[in-house]
Amino acid sequence: MLLALGACASIPPPRTAVPLPGASPSADVANNVLFRAISLVGTPYRYGGNTPQSGFDCSGLVGYVFLAEADMKLPRTSREIAALDAPRIKRSELEPGDLLFFGRHHRVNHVAIYVGHGRFVNAPDTGGTVRLDELDGYYWRDHFLFAKRVLTPRLRAALAAD
Repeated sequence: MLLALGACASIPPPRTAVPLPGASPSADVANNVLFRAISLVGTPYRYGGNTPQSGFDCSGLVGYVFLAEADMKLPRTSREIAALDAPRIKRSELEPGDLLFFGRHHRVNHVAIYVGHGRFVNAPDTGGTVRLDELDGYYWRDHFLFAKRVLTPRLRAALAAD
């Protein structure tokens, strides 16, 4: 029994996607980002945290997932990530792996990873855990600012980890 519990608590290795016929490399990377983000649901929130062992804040979660699965070193804060020269995406055109930005008065204070079907993974608050939320949820629909697509070949090259 302990062995089974230990396996459940371990950190999953990076996924290597099996390319689907006609799938682009970007789609494969987005799929890996999606699976890694979802695998971290339940990890404790910790301000300044950026690993599964230490816990995550919102930008720490996004940075960890994109480094592990897309080999991209993103800036550390949600505002810095929002400032990246990446295409803005209309809400109706969101794809898994896109980044969602939330805040008040046009000031970004939160970032999350879109997973599809109106849902996203985020590390929202002290005392909580990484979780799946709905874009049309009570708080989120009123604080959504914009989305960006960072999984582009240009940005992947520019932000490639050393």
